[in-house]
Amino acid sequence: MPTDEAPLMPSMKARGITRSFGDDEESKIYALRNVSLELYPGQIALLMGPSGSGKSTLLAVLSGLLHPDCGSVLALDQDLWAMEEDECEAFRLQHFGFIFQGYNLFPALTAREQLEMILRWGSDASYEEAHERTTEMLAMLGLSNRAHLRPLQLSGGEKQRVAIGRALIKQPGFVFADEPTAALDWKHGQHVIELLRAAAHDQNSTILVVAHDSRIIPFVDRVLHLDDGVLFEGSEKPAEMYHDPSIASDF
Repeated sequence: MPTDEAPLMPSMKARGITRSFGDDEESKIYALRNVSLELYPGQIALLMGPSGSGKSTLLAVLSGLLHPDCGSVLALDQDLWAMEEDECEAFRLQHFGFIFQGYNLFPALTAREQLEMILRWGSDASYEEAHERTTEMLAMLGLSNRAHLRPLQLSGGEKQRVAIGRALIKQPGFVFADEPTAALDWKHGQHVIELLRAAAHDQNSTILVVAHDSRIIPFVDRVLHLDDGVLFEGSEKPAEMYHDPSIASDF
């Protein structure tokens, strides 16, 4: 049946991304090999692959944190790697949210202050607005009674939830999440993935999650796989990508 709906346009396009580590050809290791992909607003994508496959490297290149050897990354039609460093930093501040494996929380700030600072600094919210939105986010994360505590007083799972709240609270157009459920039990992990899914579907954000946990798959719109720096798409990993076809079921 004919439809007047316009095709969904990608919010991010990567073309020919290659990234290596090492000073000379003999010792050089390729983390990414001519990777191209498109990410879309309103979708949450999951990037999977074995350890050392280049997942975190790709996340860093797409989010403007790690310069590729070659290739381009266009976000909202802006070429990240053609920008000056200060322009790229300002673009990230305005449009990107990050969830890191290592939390990256400020040790001197309470859980509440970690989130309020993002709104006051990143979106110029008033004190009253920042306080109200932070109260709502802490409640969603089950951290209302931990708001006054600093990172050293929080468990690993609680620190991860603070980091997730910090990434989502300014409602960014893009969220890059590196193993966001790794420090959480599945009850809290599922809740976090549902929050990320809601950010995509309700706020039209573009969400890219790197994770090993296959339980996340039912909650995402797309599944991408990376193996030895080569990217492909699909919910099942093709057996021919491995020397041993029996390994395919592990990913």
